Amino acid sequence: MPAASLDVRGLSAGYGQTHVLEDVSFSVPAGGRLSILGRNGMGKTTLMATLMGLTRRYAGSIGVDGRDVTALRTTGRAQGGIGLVPQTREIFKGLTVEENLFVGLKDRPRRAIDEAYALFPRLGERRRNLGSQLSGGEQQMLATARTILGQPSILLLDEPLEGLAPVICDMLMAAFAQLASSGAMTILFVEQRLESALDFAEEVIILERGRIVWSGTSSALRADGDVLERYVGVGGLH
Repeated sequence: MPAASLDVRGLSAGYGQTHVLEDVSFSVPAGGRLSILGRNGMGKTTLMATLMGLTRRYAGSIGVDGRDVTALRTTGRAQGGIGLVPQTREIFKGLTVEENLFVGLKDRPRRAIDEAYALFPRLGERRRNLGSQLSGGEQQMLATARTILGQPSILLLDEPLEGLAPVICDMLMAAFAQLASSGAMTILFVEQRLESALDFAEEVIILERGRIVWSGTSSALRADGDVLERYVGVGGLH
């Protein structure tokens, strides 16, 4: 399916009785790229999980291409085009690379797995390796490839570069840029590596204690050292 727009209005959510997100509103056009920034513990992962239907929603709405998906469970949202690559990756470590990818195919023909190998050639080289035998970077490639094989129209990437070597980060960012430039996916990108997040995104929001405290273009944020220091923890970029 083609890229879809995302419209979030007045979203409040959390876990049990604990409110994490409060009155979050933003929009991303079809094919857009949005980076979500903020210090640790400010609600970024909770926002991604809420979009996927994995938290308790207290108020607000989520629209995909003008269709209200707020009441849908996680499986319904996945069928409706939302795909999450979680921070924890959650690959099946007892299955081979190819078996993991097969899980992500849904009702597509098995030959579609070649799309994953084209995007991440390293997975093709390790197709018979178990998930437990992969490096952290390879596991991230596998988690990403498994999700995109489901052809989501909105792709949620939750800190995909965490703990990875720079060369692996570069490989992943090149793949994300390729996916974004194809026009087939709208991408939301949570990342602590500020340069990568700003290079990738056209628009940025910053979360502070579950609320959006800044929104604008990546170029505007680069130029605002005060905002970066206050909400992200760095005083400027070079």
